[in-house]
Amino acid sequence: MLDKDNLIYKINNKTATIGIVGLGYVGLPLAVEFAKSGYKVLGFDIQEKKVNMINNGENYISDVMTEELKFAIKNRRLKASNEIKFLKDTDVILICVPTPLDKYQQPDISYVKESTESVGKYLHEGMLVILESTTYPGTTEELVLPTLEKMSGLKCEKDFYLAFSPERVDPGNSIYNTANTAKVVGGVGRDSTEIAAELYRKVLNSEIFEVSTPRVAEMEKILENTYRNINIGLINEMAVICNKMNINIWEVIEAAKTKPYGFQAFYPGPGLGGHCIPLDPYYLTWKAREYDYHTRLIETSGEINNFMPQYIVQRSATILNKFNKALNRANILILGIAYKSDIGDYRESPALKIIENFQKQGSEVKFYDPYISSYMYKGEEHYGIKLTQEVLRNADLVIITTAHKKYNYSFIQENSIFIFDTRNATKNVQNKDNIELL
Repeated sequence: MLDKDNLIYKINNKTATIGIVGLGYVGLPLAVEFAKSGYKVLGFDIQEKKVNMINNGENYISDVMTEELKFAIKNRRLKASNEIKFLKDTDVILICVPTPLDKYQQPDISYVKESTESVGKYLHEGMLVILESTTYPGTTEELVLPTLEKMSGLKCEKDFYLAFSPERVDPGNSIYNTANTAKVVGGVGRDSTEIAAELYRKVLNSEIFEVSTPRVAEMEKILENTYRNINIGLINEMAVICNKMNINIWEVIEAAKTKPYGFQAFYPGPGLGGHCIPLDPYYLTWKAREYDYHTRLIETSGEINNFMPQYIVQRSATILNKFNKALNRANILILGIAYKSDIGDYRESPALKIIENFQKQGSEVKFYDPYISSYMYKGEEHYGIKLTQEVLRNADLVIITTAHKKYNYSFIQENSIFIFDTRNATKNVQNKDNIELL
């Protein structure tokens, strides 16, 4: 058999062994889905704590069902390790490592580079490698491809296969998950695309959309999140303008939603959070400079969204002035550290910057989040408090930064001096005399 036919055969009868590099919000759900589908999965992560938890059947990702993880471990379909060399026994490797920004807001692809070099050491003929980490257009062909060929001495589309398929993970989404969200696949060549698409079809209950090149798939992912970034920037700016005009932006949005075409509702908030929307557009702005192009609209929306945590503090100062209070020594209670409702994920959460900005003004800040008892920020751990009647009454200002459903908003309203609601979370509260909306 040719290597291609042999690999497709293994994929179809599920004798192919799957290796996953990076067992975070993308990698672990994928590992469990492959294991559920009957494949043997070997997962790698540099964090020993994660490796031990997985092998003990302990779950740390909310989108993964603990019973499914335990089933995969018990039936020896999934095993985790912090030794990369075990990838030599795999037929397919998916790279699912972080792609953050550095302090200059430029792409940090060091994790992708290091992972690719490690995979290259154990690459063998007939293997398929798929990059899932969000990155700038060109990464697969300009970085991953030459690195794999150099490290292994093999040639892509002749000895091994390479594709890019962007992750589409939305933590806390109760409808769409790894298994039922459409997958975009772009291979370095026709064979790579065909094999990668065949693999995902055996595992996911969703459309597998094939594109012509990895660059198309990489740009598609950037477009998804840039679209959201820009529209959120627009609605945040509208919120600032509406406040100046004494217009309720939330009512404006509800009215606009009645149009059955040409409008999609986005909502304002205290800033952007999560791994994707605040970061991905900067991958494109960085890459665009190589082509002597300045991405004005993208950067402007980024400026607006990055301004929102500062704006929240400015609006809070105005509210406190009504009570003859200054930011300095004001008791501020933040409700919500997570970047979105009903999850325990605080990556890039605007609440962290809001707290930092208040503290710079001399405010005494406390927080409560039913999903997060403590968080790390700039190397320091911060601990939350219990939400009690006394805590609410002692706060000069309560700020709702995350609209968790677990909050009893009537209880919060009844016991707070004043509330600044940045999420319209109190929309169903009857008495709004002590509430101001973003």
